[in-house]
Amino acid sequence: MALKSTIFKANLQIADIDHHYYADHALTLARHPSETDLRLMIRLVALAYHAYQLQETCRGDGQWSFGEGLASPDEPDVWLRDWIGQNQMWIEVGQPEERPIAKACGRSQQVLVYAFNHASEIWWHGIQKKLVRFHNLAVWQISATQANALIPLVKRSMQLCATVQEGVLTLSDHAHSVEINRVLWQ
Repeated sequence: MALKSTIFKANLQIADIDHHYYADHALTLARHPSETDLRLMIRLVALAYHAYQLQETCRGDGQWSFGEGLASPDEPDVWLRDWIGQNQMWIEVGQPEERPIAKACGRSQQVLVYAFNHASEIWWHGIQKKLVRFHNLAVWQISATQANALIPLVKRSMQLCATVQEGVLTLSDHAHSVEINRVLWQ
């Protein structure tokens, strides 16, 4: 018998001061049995950093969604679709191989990769030259130390506040607060 995904609910209040975007998002995330809490939270962080694109790219007439994660390799971890169903933003977390990135770049207006673990620099040095040709791709890195600090925020039902100011994301609940400084690699 196959193990089922664990469902997480997150009420995320976003105050993106850099982009003048203020909104509440009621989110449902499915965590595949082989996915970690850390990877789940990086998906949430990526959405918080780019939530303003709902207004900027789709003029408010689109939808953020979480893919099925590791259960469905042909779907992004997070995506933004406009009102006619076109992929405006495709977000992958982790260390994907070149082929899935190339496929995503052909399917979406913008593709983002968020690398976050201790081996991400080794991955990046091995794949960097292969990804230069993709002009709609951005690769971000979050340090393993900052990423791991997100784990205490994980609950089956989360009430989170996200503030983006001067490129720094502060994610907090009633008991913990974590600052995330991402680095643009490409």
